[in-house]
Amino acid sequence: MKTTTARLAGHHYLHLPGSDPGAPPLLLLHGTGGTERDLVSLAQRLSPGSTLLSPRGNVSENGANRFFRRFAEGVFDYDDVRARTDALAEFISAACTQLDIAQNRLLAFGFSNGANIGATLLQRQPTALAGGILLRPMVVLDEPAAPDSLTGKSVLLANGTFDPIIPADHPERLAKLLAAGGATVQRHTSAASHNLTPADLEAATAFLESL
Repeated sequence: MKTTTARLAGHHYLHLPGSDPGAPPLLLLHGTGGTERDLVSLAQRLSPGSTLLSPRGNVSENGANRFFRRFAEGVFDYDDVRARTDALAEFISAACTQLDIAQNRLLAFGFSNGANIGATLLQRQPTALAGGILLRPMVVLDEPAAPDSLTGKSVLLANGTFDPIIPADHPERLAKLLAAGGATVQRHTSAASHNLTPADLEAATAFLESL
């Protein structure tokens, strides 16, 4: 299996072709300080035959890769969030065309900052994704998805009960913002902090099996 690393539409990315045409392609979106390789092994455990498309966040926060700017923990540059979300949607479209990836089946698989931009993609650019597995997301854009824009799409939100980064009301609020667009939203809560646990992978596996 050939792994491709390249740059397209302003993003460095990694592409691993899948071995199972029936498995959904996954868009891997790393957390703050990560790279395009961070979620590869986890995604391969989750869905072994899936094609993987993994862009690197192109914002640097003191040397740490991110997908959009922030002023402080939980304080975001909203103009940048919107612009980076739209630019990532353009990358996704270009990459899917160039690499022959079925964009209408593409699921986001994101952690933390990556989960957040996965959510803003669904809110602002609903045709970019078919749904998503969002691990430790929070509300970044307090904007409901447009009515019917997410109809037929499914999203898993996986959060931890002891997460010091995510305000307690954010998972429910985010679920409502996505459901406003018609998405089917599943929520999973584990006894964890911001770190991932085996229970998160189990929930993600069950989510994929339910599609």
